Parts: sequence; C-alpha cells; structure tokens
Amino acid sequence: MRAIRVASAALLGVSALALAAPAAVAQGDNITPFGFSVLPSTVAAGGQVTLQLDRDKGGCVGSATVSSGVFDTISIPGNRSSATAVVDWDAKPGATYKVTFSCDGVSGSTQLTIATGRTNPTPYPYTNQGVHAGEGGTVAGFDLKEIGLGAALIVGSVGAAYYFSRRRTGEDGA
Repeated sequence: MRAIRVASAALLGVSALALAAPAAVAQGDNITPFGFSVLPSTVAAGGQVTLQLDRDKGGCVGSATVSSGVFDTISIPGNRSSATAVVDWDAKPGATYKVTFSCDGVSGSTQLTIATGRTNPTPYPYTNQGVHAGEGGTVAGFDLKEIGLGAALIVGSVGAAYYFSRRRTGEDGA
C-alpha cells in the first residue's frame, strides 16, 4: 500500500515540474520590473487590442512604448496603464506577431495571434437618409396619358355592358 502512495506522490511531483517548466522557459527573456499583456491574445485582422501595463511593481515610471509588426507603435504616457491599438487589415490569418513593451530602458515581449476568420475590411456605408417606403404605385411613374386611357377603357366597358343589358329584341317586347 505504501508503494502506491509513494508512486502517486512521485507522479504528481513530476507532472507539476513538467507543466511548470514550459512557463519558466517562455518567460526567459521577459523578466522585467513591470508586468504587461495584450488583451485579447488572439484577435481577427482589423480588430482592436488593449495593451495593458502593470505599473504597480514600480519598474515603469515614465512613458512606455509598445511596438509590433501588426499595428502602429503606441506610446502609453506615464500617468496611464493601458492603451488600445487597431490590428492591420492585412495581417496574415493564423500568424503570430511579437509585441514588445519598452519602458525606462527595459523591454519585454509577448505574442499576439491573428485569428483565422477574417471580417469584411470595408464597413457597410451608412447613409443619413431614410428608406423610401409607402409610395407603392401612388406617385412613382405618374403618367396622365396612361391614367386617361385606363379610365376611358373602364368607362367604355361599363357603357357597353349597360347598353347590351338594356337592349331588347323584337321577340321580347310587346
């Protein structure tokens, strides 16, 4: 019974070490006196990301610069902790771009992934005009000749019906 507990504890320890090692290796060149992040870490081309800077540790006092190959360089003033950036429309779907935060001579980087689904790069043009509703056939194509001809045909057919209904033959009358 004791062997099962020892083996379980050893397996648990090895698993924890294996899961913690990639995080430590990934943080290798990003040991900075300030924290930083890009939210969300996966975004569609043309989307907006928030560049977050953690100034609570005291490692970044002045203005910070955030640069990447997928958006314009952004400056975060010393009195703010975040800024927004718009990802370029021509960013390659599925690609990963490096985002570098620099402050007080120290820099660190993280990754930004472009989502595979691409949105329409040209937004639908909205106009300030309302829709043309309710007109139907009342005003559109108003033509006096056609209305007159239609009225004449109706009057003629009603007149002909009346004439033939009132006409008497010689056999009917006395």
